[in-house]
Amino acid sequence: MTEPRQHPVRQGFAAGTSIAAAILLLTVGVLSIFEGISAVAEDALLVVGPDYAYKLNTTGWGWVHIVLGILLIIAALGLMTGATWARVAAICVAALSILGNFMWLPYYPAWSILVIALNVVVIWAIATWKPEAI
Repeated sequence: MTEPRQHPVRQGFAAGTSIAAAILLLTVGVLSIFEGISAVAEDALLVVGPDYAYKLNTTGWGWVHIVLGILLIIAALGLMTGATWARVAAICVAALSILGNFMWLPYYPAWSILVIALNVVVIWAIATWKPEAI
């Protein structure tokens, strides 16, 4: 059985989306750092109810988001330069960002859902783009 041919329009769309994914990844990384700084600074906007399973004070979550933001920026810069390692790293870091934001849901649900959705788009774009097919 032969491998199905990659449709050039689909690959072009995926390639364009991968460039956009690198920019999205960079943006999410910067915003994650700002989100982390806000949490470390004990922003009054962040409130969580009792009985949350993943209890960690906001300073701890802030540092988690700062580290994730730095890793997202590094992966985005690698994607922009076309580094081979960057595709795997970007998918892994975006997946970690999804997990981190899932656990961050009680603190800031709207932001978490937005970041999760953006990371899903990033993972799809990077995973479906095959540069050798263009």
